[in-house]
Amino acid sequence: MTPEELYNATSYSWVASFGRTESRDLKYYCAVYQNRIIEVYDFEGYEEEIPKRKPTRYFLKGHVSREEMRNDLIGKDVSSIHKGKGNPIKYTRLSTLLSLESDGVPSGLDETVEEMLESVDFVNHVYSYITSGGFCYSLSNIMNLYLSLRSKPFVIISGISGTGKTKIVQLFAESIGATEDSGQFKLIPVRPDWSDSSELLGYVDLKGDFKKGPLTEMIEHALDHPNLPHFVLLDEMNLARVEYYFSDLLSVMESRRRDGDEIISSTLLDEKYMGRSIGLPENLYVIGTVNMDETTHPFSKKVLDRANTIEFNEVDLNNFDFLEGSDETVDPIHVTNDQLKPTFITLKDIYSTHMYLIQKVSQKLDDINRKLELINAQVGYRVRDEICFYMVHSQDGGLLDEEEAFDLCIMQKVLPRITGGDSRIELVLQQLYEQFTGISFDATNVQASVDYPRSTKKIVEMLRRYQTDGFTSFWIS
Repeated sequence: MTPEELYNATSYSWVASFGRTESRDLKYYCAVYQNRIIEVYDFEGYEEEIPKRKPTRYFLKGHVSREEMRNDLIGKDVSSIHKGKGNPIKYTRLSTLLSLESDGVPSGLDETVEEMLESVDFVNHVYSYITSGGFCYSLSNIMNLYLSLRSKPFVIISGISGTGKTKIVQLFAESIGATEDSGQFKLIPVRPDWSDSSELLGYVDLKGDFKKGPLTEMIEHALDHPNLPHFVLLDEMNLARVEYYFSDLLSVMESRRRDGDEIISSTLLDEKYMGRSIGLPENLYVIGTVNMDETTHPFSKKVLDRANTIEFNEVDLNNFDFLEGSDETVDPIHVTNDQLKPTFITLKDIYSTHMYLIQKVSQKLDDINRKLELINAQVGYRVRDEICFYMVHSQDGGLLDEEEAFDLCIMQKVLPRITGGDSRIELVLQQLYEQFTGISFDATNVQASVDYPRSTKKIVEMLRRYQTDGFTSFWIS
């Protein structure tokens, strides 16, 4: 390969961090072959590839570095800081590379290099990682999952069987190095006979010894590695009644509060069981997948209030675009928990800086509440606050526009509360349809909302189910 060919091959990047570029934190980029640095370039900027593709790819611009830098880096073995193909040392500190010995072992370093990306760059990386593996999820799905986790570390993913509910969680975690091998990811299949928290947290056996449950083991690992995000996936979580086996965790989750720079909670298990008191770590994220059929249980408002409910029901069997992209492999990155950690715990944390947005969202929710009062399904302060957190994270991260973000919040925090078979349910849905579209509901002439298309589509679906079956709910069964 000629020097020019090597430069061109090295300079394509699926994700460029604009925040780092603008602040000039990016100084160099390297050509890596078989886990060894073979060339070093000074970074001068980037330009978007033409013709455009999705996800957007960029061409980095630079020139061969000075001889001193090339002598310091060329030949370094980078296998110890990231194993994989493609670009294995993305956003690595220069000091870390310089500290590598010839055998690839960092001198004086014990931890894997970790990164902090701008929100949009982080989401683009996750999306690129997932699509490069041949999986089909929209960019808005990834953004929504990211924002939901940042707003509250408890998310429910619902939908018909086979739409990728479990897979998107596994891939999201895997894209940032959280795997079962690293101890940062655990899939826990829920059993229908669970009736209390012992199956998750543990129990005292006949000998008086405490047997740890799978969730407790994960909590311990998260506490021992506080800088790394950890994920628990409760698969088919409504095969048993969630309120029975998950109530302890739901209560402790609501006790979260700030203690300096940390987010702490009330005690989940005390010293007599574990030798130390443990609460809910700030670096633990719980995601549950659910199906709604004759074998599962519905959710109470207590559970729905405490989670973002993401629905995966859209299926396009004729979409093959995700299989026609580049064969380039996108490697996982390693991030600190700051990438996902909730920035806000109370509304006071954001009110002074986002007063207009909070008041606007609150007014919209108040208008919705006046309709929901008819069936005693109005949202409370907790839901309002978490919707505001979601909206602020989206705005600050430059992710979704305001109307799209609020549309998703209605879908995830408001509409799942509506269920029943009396005439008031139909009236409430019709009033919400009118509020979102500006016209009265006519089953023969359904109009889509410009601002809230997802919510309007779901309301129409719920109304048609009511008119056909005399009963309706958010859930498809």
